[in-house]
Amino acid sequence: MKILIVCILTVTSTLLFPNKTNHYTQNSPLEESIERGAEIYQDFCVSCHMPSGEGIRKTYPPLAKSDYLMNNRTASIKGIKYGQKGEIVVNGQKYNGFMAPMGLSDDEVADVMNYITNSWGNKNDKIVSEAEVAKVKK
Repeated sequence: MKILIVCILTVTSTLLFPNKTNHYTQNSPLEESIERGAEIYQDFCVSCHMPSGEGIRKTYPPLAKSDYLMNNRTASIKGIKYGQKGEIVVNGQKYNGFMAPMGLSDDEVADVMNYITNSWGNKNDKIVSEAEVAKVKK
């Protein structure tokens, strides 16, 4: 009987007072996408754009506090999806390098966009969706 009461109290308190540590709390779709995007960034982007998104001056543009990234949403998606070549200006600095296509799926591109547009001083409340990425053509 005591075990049953403890179980009932535990379940009731978990339902009434959820917190980040219990399995009943779910992240928002944007938060989940950002988490997935962080892993993709570590696998595909960190070697050029660095762990803090600062890039390498005059070689690889910064993603941290990036005016280009935040003001050119479709072009940024296209660059991640298909690669990037040609001159761009990021935070007043010209870059004319080459970024090979990473071979990411549309959902992976959306996730990494959500991560980088919500990291290192960037803030984007409008989630990048897989459908939005799918509409971006070469």
